[in-house]
Amino acid sequence: MKIGLKEHLAKLPLQPTTTWPEGVWDIDAMQHGSMSLIVFAPQGKDYQSAHTQDEIYVVMQGNGVLELDGEHLAFDQGDVLFVAAGIEHRFIEMHDLVTWAIFYGPDGGEAA
Repeated sequence: MKIGLKEHLAKLPLQPTTTWPEGVWDIDAMQHGSMSLIVFAPQGKDYQSAHTQDEIYVVMQGNGVLELDGEHLAFDQGDVLFVAAGIEHRFIEMHDLVTWAIFYGPDGGEAA
């Protein structure tokens, strides 16, 4: 399988929801078995909550700070960020952020 970042970014944002009033800034890009890949490019406030699967962000563009279980992690373009299943996290600072977000493994994460 092959997908392109530009084609998926062109589809954003999706319509606002009660959870994401600035519009939904992620779109499904690929799925295989337990793995799913989305383009995540939040604008405004990041409203996400903990996920049931382990997650990897590949920062394609931008920089900022990820709040991960109370810790603040600065990141830049090209960085990779890991978030274990069930851990609260959100981007609290983001500047022109575009990521691939990869979800994989069983509910509860691989360390469960």
